[in-house]
Amino acid sequence: MGLTLKKDYVEFFTNNRSEFQDNLLNEAKNVRNKIEEIQFIGNIDLLNNAHKLVMYALIGNKDELDMFAEKEGISWASHSLTLAFKLEWVQAIRRTIWRFLQRYDQENPINEPNNFYELERQINETIDQFLNTFFLSYSEYKDQLIEEQRTLVENLSVPIIPITSKVCVLPLIGHIDMSRSSTIEEKVLLEISKLRIGTLVIDLSGIAEMEPEVIEHMMRIIEGANMMGCECVITGLRPEIVRKVTKLGLTFEHKANTKATLQQALEDYFVS
Repeated sequence: MGLTLKKDYVEFFTNNRSEFQDNLLNEAKNVRNKIEEIQFIGNIDLLNNAHKLVMYALIGNKDELDMFAEKEGISWASHSLTLAFKLEWVQAIRRTIWRFLQRYDQENPINEPNNFYELERQINETIDQFLNTFFLSYSEYKDQLIEEQRTLVENLSVPIIPITSKVCVLPLIGHIDMSRSSTIEEKVLLEISKLRIGTLVIDLSGIAEMEPEVIEHMMRIIEGANMMGCECVITGLRPEIVRKVTKLGLTFEHKANTKATLQQALEDYFVS
């Protein structure tokens, strides 16, 4: 497609921008009612971005198109905007482009038919490229956010609190399954090495129940801490857990000291 024809197309769409916008809004009925909401949530100007995509499709600047699509993907992912709306919007842009190109050819019949095939390939490939890059960027950024949130949740679920330069407290609450106990093991051993913890007080007063395999895993965590030179103190053991420990034939003897409450441990180890 010649440069002159490209300029003619660009000029045609620029001069008819307002009418193109009206047609696009009629084409994308579901998105039309969400434009202001998307602008408010993500500071995303759908109409202006639609015209940018039209220009990229007509001119064929793939490098700038990729940068534009990547930015759009990150914006939609970071604000958790619905992908169904984006897909509907872009396909509506595609259909509206072709409707206006048909109108251009009707108004300019001297246009050579062979140009249609090149134009069809360029526009559809450009829009497809935009969608591919957009979805890749969206997915990668979403995966990054999920990983960051998972790490945050893991850190919050294993809150090791320094009391002195050598003493830390690990208050555990809620349900502990094998997945969480593995996270506890990883975090405990890492923090013992990082903070050079000499005494770790593990408070279990917020744990109402533990499965036998979790209890055995917790014992191994304590043994691992001991091997790294860290003394463990267990506080807040509930009767239900104590019965399970004894039923399994396990004991904290030579592995950890036990105290009835966290307050008692703090008084015995840090006040006196």
